[in-house]
Amino acid sequence: MAFSSWFSRFSSYSRNIYRIIQSSSVHQFRTQSMYAAEALNSGGTKPVFSWSSSLIPLAVTLSAGSIVFDFGRNPSMCDAAGVDDYRGGTVGGKYSTDLVVKGYRKDVPEELIDELRAICGEDMTLDYDERYFHGKPQNSFHEAANIPDIVVFPRSEDEISKIVRSCNNHKVPIVPYGGATSIEGHTLSPHGGVCIDMSLMKNVKALHVEDMDVVVEPGIGWMELNEYLEPYGLFFPLDPGPGATIGGMCATRCSGSLAVRYGTMRDNVINLKVVLANGDVVKTGSRARKSAAGYDLTRLIIGSEGTLGVVTEVTLRLQKIPQYSVVAMCNFPTIKDAADVAIATMLSGIQVSRVELLDEVQVKAINIANGKNLPEVPTLMFEFIGTEAYSREQTLMVQKIAFEHNGSDFVFAEDPEAKKELWKIRKEALWACFAMEPSFEAMISDVCVPLSQLAELISRSKQELDASPLVCTVIAHAGDGNFHTLILFDPNQEEQRQEAERLNHFMVHTALSMEGTCTGEHGVGTGKMKYLEKELGIEALRTMKRIKAVLDPNNIMNPGKLIPPHVCL
Repeated sequence: MAFSSWFSRFSSYSRNIYRIIQSSSVHQFRTQSMYAAEALNSGGTKPVFSWSSSLIPLAVTLSAGSIVFDFGRNPSMCDAAGVDDYRGGTVGGKYSTDLVVKGYRKDVPEELIDELRAICGEDMTLDYDERYFHGKPQNSFHEAANIPDIVVFPRSEDEISKIVRSCNNHKVPIVPYGGATSIEGHTLSPHGGVCIDMSLMKNVKALHVEDMDVVVEPGIGWMELNEYLEPYGLFFPLDPGPGATIGGMCATRCSGSLAVRYGTMRDNVINLKVVLANGDVVKTGSRARKSAAGYDLTRLIIGSEGTLGVVTEVTLRLQKIPQYSVVAMCNFPTIKDAADVAIATMLSGIQVSRVELLDEVQVKAINIANGKNLPEVPTLMFEFIGTEAYSREQTLMVQKIAFEHNGSDFVFAEDPEAKKELWKIRKEALWACFAMEPSFEAMISDVCVPLSQLAELISRSKQELDASPLVCTVIAHAGDGNFHTLILFDPNQEEQRQEAERLNHFMVHTALSMEGTCTGEHGVGTGKMKYLEKELGIEALRTMKRIKAVLDPNNIMNPGKLIPPHVCL
């Protein structure tokens, strides 16, 4: 018995040490069944260590010393492809500049295809066009060397559990797919695998009007949900881009223009149900508005970007539709003046529900796209809510603050249709930008800093943007320090892409120097991984990797996202 146990440990250590040594070589070993975009990852090779001469003595030494390293639970303690990428300065590691997210994949076993067909019936496809569509985000310049091998459309939590369990058994990657509005490559499938499209799971499962909460499936969009809630006098207050779904909003920990008053997704989710990598279904909490029971699993999953599990049910906190609201706009000679007013408004204690900043280039894009004739100068947009008297009082207070900072043309709207039209212009800002350069891609920054630093960040960034030959627009959720730049570039012109990357890099590092973040609401995906070590530190990233290794030992859950590939355990 003792010898059998020792030999089992010896074999396990040998296999895993061999994997580690393999992954440290510059050119990764591949089996014949694996094929990758090797042309994208070409380079010199190093000889692989001899199994008999090099590994056995090392394994015996480790085993004899009873050193228990549980590498077997996660074959990729240091992502093999990622190590090469990091050393070569490509996607994922620090200093990443490559556009295409590399990956490797193996043929999906026919047995898995049969299992998925038995689970989903006709709600799955191997069609190339459908797979290509799911492999290319709609609003992102990020690309991957591969696309999903299969797309499934589950209709229930039970189907998702069975799908995930089958994929885990075959060690085939999974990529959850919601509204495809994310912009950092979250839904790319660099390693192929199975794309789980949640579009058929969009039911409202329960509405508790007196408790002001609702239980929904992940595929429902926030706009659809608010249409459902309106007759009850309730609404869900987060408003990211049109088309975003609740599941994807949980995955990226999104927010929107109303976050300055109602908080982000982490503040508005009461509990979740999630399918883990082994197929288990976990409910993260009760429906109580507050709880001190155990680890906060809800907020562990929110923002995990599908790397820890697949969200199947969400209980959301709701708000009463405001009794009255006023929308105001004001123009400024400089963008710093506009940012200063946003900061002064927040410091005054006025409870605004929205404070949005647009620079003159963004206003020009809106004029071109929508046939408007707005003054092409830096502009602030506000929304005030409450009673009619309170909303008007707030409007007049902000008007006074604006005029003290060189504001002009302060106008406000109270008519429901006029207010809706104003906010529609803001929500469609991304598409308006493409009216200036219809064939271009957009690289979108998402930095966020402490509120006191916002004016300085925008001023420094604006100087750099104005000096660039590229078309760059500025949009900011100015009430909470979140600042976006849309940098338009021709994807066929490498120098333009590099210039866009340089500008984005400048803004991120400027924000980090001000104790800010590389992403306030868009999430990490593949595009922001390279900045995480500077922002969070290597120990924080190793802690994340340890959590990932425990919950997803086979690394099937949206691999290649969120955690930089150079982070090793």
